Amino acid sequence: MTFEIPGRLASPEPGWTISADVIVVGSGIAGLATAMHARRAGHSVLLVTKARVDEGSTRWAQGGIAAALADDDSPADHLADTLVAGAGLCDPGAVQVLAYEGPAAVRRLVRWGADFDLDDSGELALTREGGHHRDRIAHAGGDATGIEISRALVQAVTDDPKIELIEHALVLDLLLDAKGAAQGLTLHVMGAGQRDGVGAALAPAVVLATGGIGQVFASSTNPSVATGDGLALGIRAGAQVADIEFVQFHPTVLWLGDESTGQQPLVSEALRGEGAVLLDDDDARFLVGQHEMAELAPRDVVAKAIMYRMRETDREHVWLDARSFSSATWERRFPNIRAACLGHGIDPMTQLIPVVPAQHYVSGGLLTDLNGRTSIAGLFAVGECACTGVHGANRLASNSLLEGLVFADRIGSVLAAGLPKRRPIEALRGPSALLDPALRSVIQQSMTDNVGVLRTDTSIRATLDLLDATSQSAQVGVTQPHTAAWETTNIALVARVLADAALIREETRGSHWRDDFLEVDDQNWRVRIVSERLDDSQFAVSLRPVSPSLENQ
Repeated sequence: MTFEIPGRLASPEPGWTISADVIVVGSGIAGLATAMHARRAGHSVLLVTKARVDEGSTRWAQGGIAAALADDDSPADHLADTLVAGAGLCDPGAVQVLAYEGPAAVRRLVRWGADFDLDDSGELALTREGGHHRDRIAHAGGDATGIEISRALVQAVTDDPKIELIEHALVLDLLLDAKGAAQGLTLHVMGAGQRDGVGAALAPAVVLATGGIGQVFASSTNPSVATGDGLALGIRAGAQVADIEFVQFHPTVLWLGDESTGQQPLVSEALRGEGAVLLDDDDARFLVGQHEMAELAPRDVVAKAIMYRMRETDREHVWLDARSFSSATWERRFPNIRAACLGHGIDPMTQLIPVVPAQHYVSGGLLTDLNGRTSIAGLFAVGECACTGVHGANRLASNSLLEGLVFADRIGSVLAAGLPKRRPIEALRGPSALLDPALRSVIQQSMTDNVGVLRTDTSIRATLDLLDATSQSAQVGVTQPHTAAWETTNIALVARVLADAALIREETRGSHWRDDFLEVDDQNWRVRIVSERLDDSQFAVSLRPVSPSLENQ
């Protein structure tokens, strides 16, 4: 097998090949659940993960998973809260799927072994987070929900001998047949063993569950492996991308100083759900009067309010006050957050917690239908690297874990109905060259400074100019895999598509805030910006109207 594609010098030829019915890339909740569904459909599964299988992004989730599980709640109420948070750009059909299929998905997760916290009556203990009008957040270990979900799903997957696992593998590019359908991918395994180095994994169904894009920015709550690899793979292959300009910045991330970059400790908004409040240097609750829900407003509202107050006071952070919590509350609900604070010299029982917004979640990604199918036949996407339309312009707190579960189930149903046809490999759409890893930090800082919480035409263009300049310094002729160069190349590609969409959308909506276009513009911008790569430097961009209600679906 050869992959000699003229002009694609950075795509190495595979040295080994493995086959399966279904390839799943990613070991977060979406990838693990999809792998389990594919196995239950009777398919052989290859599960590929960039780090160890128990190091997916899910394990970092603190707050919990949202679903209408309480007697005083309903899927209709959950749907309504999600639509409000999405600021007019949610796909109502996708939100309906999430809200109405969500409770069963959570109960299925419990049957798979996830051990959630219970109240005194033995029912699921539920709490509230920003944007929710009901207590509907199920949690585990107080603030260790992601760790518990990951533990249960990893155990279920690794107990199945017919799920083959490849760890420490960076996915490179999609393999296509003559019809342009997915037939597998190339990957670089970063370790010793029989399958070391670059190889080809072949399957007629490829599911990307590679998580977020956190390392596109200088500071993020995402793990260090979140470099947008799956998203970049899809973009290079020509898959459509939507809503990528809507990047959610978590309002309360522990501030560790000006020089701190990379993954930052998250301070869950569940603290605000339990009564913690935000203060400025004058001890004023600056969100009171700005939104009816004050500190429990949707995340974009809180993040922008914090950034403006920091500007007004010329301060590097604001404060979270949780001193009213009892020691029992800290021990029961937030033991890991308190431990993180103590590890940085802050006792939240007696001291204010310095917090600042940092990149947390991207609402867009590879555009899919309601069954996880992308615009490329045989290629599916699920979880944070997908754009189902559930989140619109701003993700409602704790909807992400639920989205991964619900849409993994739907992909499983598609796979159970039959696999696409297996055909010979005819093409690979890789990068023409790789970027110098030294450019990574430059790109990240520019994205944070210019395409972060607050954006303008001038700031976005400054980053686009930088990306143009960095593309000229690509390592033309590199033929051997180099993880740092591949990651930098992926970061630059995702940054390019994101910045382009942010420049195009001349309004403020949800988590996209333009200081030079401060109003929501429903007349012109109630649309989804969809991008599709044509070649290394050209993208086709279309604007697609978003239906405002289910009646118009």
